[in-house]
Amino acid sequence: MKKIAILLSLLLLTSCAAPKQETAGELVSCASLSSQSLANPIELGCLDGSKGAAINALRGPMIINVWGSWCTSCKAEMGYFRSFYKKAQGKIALVGVDVEEASIKDGRDFVITHGMTWPNLYDADGKSRAYFGMGVPVTWFITADGTVAYKKIGVLKNEIELITLVSKYLGVKL
Repeated sequence: MKKIAILLSLLLLTSCAAPKQETAGELVSCASLSSQSLANPIELGCLDGSKGAAINALRGPMIINVWGSWCTSCKAEMGYFRSFYKKAQGKIALVGVDVEEASIKDGRDFVITHGMTWPNLYDADGKSRAYFGMGVPVTWFITADGTVAYKKIGVLKNEIELITLVSKYLGVKL
């Protein structure tokens, strides 16, 4: 009888868990990215195949998240970015930069499977290293004049951290 009670308890506990919601991402054009012309632009393509942008010429308020599909920490923080983006649309731009991929297909698959619905640039040959440095994830906070207000190296711990950094460095309240 005791075993049956334990089994029923476990069954009830597991059936009460919230279902994991999977959101399909989409490859979004980078045409909406606003930038200025520069003497030495670092041009990156767009992961969807459309015209990209010069990463060092982007203007905000904007968050640039540098990631790779092979990066475990990048996978861990994508849920925070998805939730943040739903709240931030129209107030702040979010741009991803896919780096150090074995193939562009790996990056495209990552966008779809991790529910990313914002523009993602693609660094096919590592030229962004001069601007971003090495290692991922890295999240940049870019002001309206293109100044880098803050660079968060490493994984974000939660969405509140992201919202707090946006408020502190970009002055945008969500």
